[in-house]
Amino acid sequence: MNGLLAASRVIDRVSGTIGRSVAWLIVAAAVISAANAVVRKTFDWSANSLLEIQWWLFAAVFLLASPWTLAANEHIRIDVVSSRLSTRTRNLIELMGHVFFLLPTAAMIVYTSWIFFATSFAQNEQSPNAGGLPLWPIKALIPIAFALLFVQGLSELIKRIAIMRGDMAATPPHDGYRDLAVAMDADLNKQVRDAPDNPAGDQK
Repeated sequence: MNGLLAASRVIDRVSGTIGRSVAWLIVAAAVISAANAVVRKTFDWSANSLLEIQWWLFAAVFLLASPWTLAANEHIRIDVVSSRLSTRTRNLIELMGHVFFLLPTAAMIVYTSWIFFATSFAQNEQSPNAGGLPLWPIKALIPIAFALLFVQGLSELIKRIAIMRGDMAATPPHDGYRDLAVAMDADLNKQVRDAPDNPAGDQK
């Protein structure tokens, strides 16, 4: 198990590095969008390639940062349900979710999207818009991203089994900035309720 956990940590680091790197593409997309708007208004000129590169960048962030989101435990849960379940039940749900849903789905999308990309590459598929970008490079991101997500899913499976075996401390339901934001919001609400000029606070 120690060897598997070591491999899991490597996978987590790779996912984090890729995710943090591609997150900067949001800044690039914003700069391109602003520059395109300025050029269009100032010189009455634009190009479809400038519009398409923006959704290219957004797609890259959405796809390639997904494994990082999973590694950071920031994916969406139905908290109102999971919070009422025992730790063992939550662990079993996580285990079954990875084995029967995440991993098979990611593997299927890798397979089908690779065919999708290969066909596009063989045809040198181009944008239907005049002056647009070729389409096959962005389609290549789909199998790459889901292959990374599959590997990250294996890492999560290893960690979940280790937690259930007692070889690893249980992680909280969420990590990262979400808990901090929730705590700050709770503190702010408490301060508002406790304020001297707050009628609702006076009625407690």
